[in-house]
Amino acid sequence: MKHGVAFRKFSRTSSHRMLMLRNLVTSLLEHEQIRTTLPKARDTARLAEKIITMGKKGDRAAQARASAFILKPSILPKLFGTFAERYAQRPGGYTRIHKFGNRKGDNAPQAILELVDNPRDLRWEITSRAIGWEMLKEKLKRSY
Repeated sequence: MKHGVAFRKFSRTSSHRMLMLRNLVTSLLEHEQIRTTLPKARDTARLAEKIITMGKKGDRAAQARASAFILKPSILPKLFGTFAERYAQRPGGYTRIHKFGNRKGDNAPQAILELVDNPRDLRWEITSRAIGWEMLKEKLKRSY
């Protein structure tokens, strides 16, 4: 039975696995969008949600826990400033996972993990592109 088993093992030791996930969360907060395998993206999203919630709390205990988790201290002002303001009214769901096909070498499922409402938001880009095509079609219909 799998009672109480929360995370995947990824065929790594617990220290290697936790460091890998911390590195992925740090990269996500730094670049606001990363590409990785689907299982890693799912576990990274869970941890990133918790870290951003710490950033929203903003108290001293949250800062201490976040600074112990994040590998680059230069990201902490971004977490407690930019992300705390951006997600102040959002009650959760700060990340989005887009499936991105399979990797060439081992056919592993790839995914793009991104923060919601970031400047390079894929959903916004896809939606605006679709609306642009619809407007172009309407304009071409009127001209004929």
